[in-house]
Amino acid sequence: MKKGLKQSIVLITTMLLLSACGGNTSDKTADSKDKKDTTSQKSSKVLNLMEASEVGSMDTIFTQDEPSVNAQSNVFEGLYQLDEKDNVIPAVAKEMPEISEDGKTYKIKLREDAKWSNGDKVTANDFVFAWKKMADPKNQANYFFLMDGTIENGTEIVNEEKSADELGVKALDDYTLEIKMAKPVTYFTSLLAFSPFFPQNEKFVTEKGKEYGTSSENIVSNGPFLMENWDQSSMSWDLVQNPNYYDADKVKSEKIHFEVLKETNTVFNLYESGELDVAILTGDFAKQNKDNPDYEAIQRSKVYSLRMNQKRNDKPSIFANENVRKAVAYALDKKSLVENILADGSKDIYGYIPKDFVSNPETGEDFRKEAGDLVKTDEKLANEYLEKAKKELNGDVTIELLSKDGDGDKKVAEFIQGQLEKTLPGLKINVKTVPLNNSIELMKKGDYELSVSMWGPDYQDPMTFLESSVSTKNKTSYRSEKYDQLIDDASNKYANEPEKRWETLIAAEKVLVEEDVALIPLYQQARGQLVRPGVEGIEYHNFGATSTYKNAYIK
Repeated sequence: MKKGLKQSIVLITTMLLLSACGGNTSDKTADSKDKKDTTSQKSSKVLNLMEASEVGSMDTIFTQDEPSVNAQSNVFEGLYQLDEKDNVIPAVAKEMPEISEDGKTYKIKLREDAKWSNGDKVTANDFVFAWKKMADPKNQANYFFLMDGTIENGTEIVNEEKSADELGVKALDDYTLEIKMAKPVTYFTSLLAFSPFFPQNEKFVTEKGKEYGTSSENIVSNGPFLMENWDQSSMSWDLVQNPNYYDADKVKSEKIHFEVLKETNTVFNLYESGELDVAILTGDFAKQNKDNPDYEAIQRSKVYSLRMNQKRNDKPSIFANENVRKAVAYALDKKSLVENILADGSKDIYGYIPKDFVSNPETGEDFRKEAGDLVKTDEKLANEYLEKAKKELNGDVTIELLSKDGDGDKKVAEFIQGQLEKTLPGLKINVKTVPLNNSIELMKKGDYELSVSMWGPDYQDPMTFLESSVSTKNKTSYRSEKYDQLIDDASNKYANEPEKRWETLIAAEKVLVEEDVALIPLYQQARGQLVRPGVEGIEYHNFGATSTYKNAYIK
């Protein structure tokens, strides 16, 4: 691994955290706090929910897809969790951390009644074990870069200069965790609510080896639910109440059943027949149900974009050509995509940082508004770039578009194919459709050219979107000294100068999206869905897991 990973994650300012938007409990699922408190009796009625694709893994350090993050965040529990307004509150931790004046030492007391589903106590060592496992490059954890520039020695471990055993975290006793930071990182407590920082039972994980997290039988968990009837090929599974969970009395549902549903017509029919209680809709079905009293559109902070891989099988790909990238970027009619294909309330976007996510720490101006629109649709300019590309490449341009096999995914891919081929004569798009896990593996290996990708924020700061595109961390072979330096400046040079840092992040986004066109933002997702009357307490979040179900039930 290159030494360039010495760039740190980032110091987020407290003002940015305070200005960021919170999560919500949807209007149709929200109860008042008082009403929730009076609902002490459990619902024995099964709540029937859906995911749009399979759960890839239940090993919390191997987390990338949304269904896995959601499942892990309901089956496991970390030191902290998010409430219905996205406030960070104690979970396995007894209280909020004790932080030293210099911000570099965290001491966290654990509750002593937290247990694993096999009856073992959850201890501080379970966190130490999991975090060292995540930091170790040989394990190829998807989020190991979160250790870079945060926990002491994390950068050196990620760069293979030190052993994972030297990570700055240790158990002072069974119920006291000490964390030494490389520098103050004020967003760190909120990061501890994210699934890669959940604990793991060392004895059980070691015993299972590579089988850990691959099926219900190979999981031991500590959250409100147990996962049953699941393996990595499952198209359905159940969450059932965990009797060993310390807060089991407050878990509202005895059982929640999930089905993987990839076809929107099937989703709608199951809702109509009473077999599905929350139905996620897109396209014509979303349009047709806009006036249905059961319908709602929840605005999210997730951004879908086109990833253009510049090197494939160690050779330059079609997207190593800047004019090809710019031709595609300027040709896309994003407004038509969200209005005619998705039709679920999603918004076309002309930057990588979503609207209403974070605000200027001094003026309160929204990042997206202040940064403005980048690379707006321009058919004439797109064709000018394509003609330049044809001359450089000595012929027409053919691109392979990788797509997941969900109904919505396929429709988006078909739209992109048709729209680009119509707008750019001489451009040919071949769509390659594969299941979710295959798509993830192909992208991790860099074995693709063009792919629709979603990024959901892990914490509330622009850096959660921008930092993963630096040269040493992206999966697109994008290399830019200018971009890397701007991200490094925001992380270090201007860490304690909020306004200068803000300006630097705006400049970095402009380089990424407009100057280099390293990726193409498509839309900011909304979740259009039908919710059956009587469904209560599903909580939706704007970072980390999309949904949590501890308080969810159906009357």
